[in-house]
Amino acid sequence: MQVEIAENVKSKLRKALKAAGSREIGGVMMGEQIAPGHFRVIDLSIDSQTGGKAHFVRDSGAHSEALEAFFLRTGHQYDRFNYLGEWHSHPRFSVTPSSQDVSSMIDLVEGERGIEFAVLLIVRLRWWRKLTLSCTLFCRNASPSAIDILESSS
Repeated sequence: MQVEIAENVKSKLRKALKAAGSREIGGVMMGEQIAPGHFRVIDLSIDSQTGGKAHFVRDSGAHSEALEAFFLRTGHQYDRFNYLGEWHSHPRFSVTPSSQDVSSMIDLVEGERGIEFAVLLIVRLRWWRKLTLSCTLFCRNASPSAIDILESSS
């Protein structure tokens, strides 16, 4: 699988990460399928309130509203535009998923919600401008695997 992140999304991330400082923040990612196995993150929700210095758990209510607004904007074309996964920051740590991150994502795809796969994006802002990123794929009945992050064509 390959994922790219639209430039406007990167800008949105930089702004939110700057404002959050050393607190972890996060949300959900919405994507567009460009080709089989190739997705572009075109929007994301931001929960800048519930994070702490070393922990983030998103408030599902606000993110459900963001998803509904996204589906409305994209004409409910779920085969092309859909939920892609979760994201959060590690402002003080490596962008490698923690054991808690991995456990949460496995619970998501192995749960009863019918989610076959989900991507976890972990971000860190360095020097107030440079984004450091990791992207991991979680699929039902499979081990997590690293995903290539492509330069965005948009």
